[in-house]
Amino acid sequence: MSFTLKLGQKAPDFHLPATDGKVYGLNNFKTYDTLVIFFTCNHCPYVIGSDEVTRKTAEKFVSKNVGFVAINSNSEKTYPEDSFDHMVERMKNNRFPWTYLYDKSQDVARSYGALRTPHFYVFNKERVLIYTGRGVDSPRNTSKMTVNDLENALNEHLSGKPISVALTNPIGCNVKWEGKDAHWMPADACDLV
Repeated sequence: MSFTLKLGQKAPDFHLPATDGKVYGLNNFKTYDTLVIFFTCNHCPYVIGSDEVTRKTAEKFVSKNVGFVAINSNSEKTYPEDSFDHMVERMKNNRFPWTYLYDKSQDVARSYGALRTPHFYVFNKERVLIYTGRGVDSPRNTSKMTVNDLENALNEHLSGKPISVALTNPIGCNVKWEGKDAHWMPADACDLV
């Protein structure tokens, strides 16, 4: 069995605190026809390098009823910069167009099978997984980007076409698991593609 959620599977529910002081579950995003959930953090150079591309994608699709939800599951013991307080500060400074949730227990990261930061999951209206993997092919340095897989998947889905590339390997830092070495990955993480 693969560690990561498979195409065609339903989005696992969650109840997580956000940087805006509220607690959110899947039901809070039910008005969106398409939902992008992505695992991210505060410190990762791949996240920081691609934040503005992700912002542009979120802003481009908001009028098409696509919601974006970011989840930080990194252990703050591994990287103190990934603490909730730093999340609040990051959202205040950057004003990203998504809800930023904190998965301190890492249970949500486990239920989705998040491997890296960033790692994107796109769900349709029924919250069935239709795309998972990377956002772009060069997240650390988007000046070298040649493809935006996330945007391509959203464009195809919203135009009623099948997603031509529905599964890619996420590119980024690995999720920082509590009690594990900073570079630890699940044994079956290579089963993604």
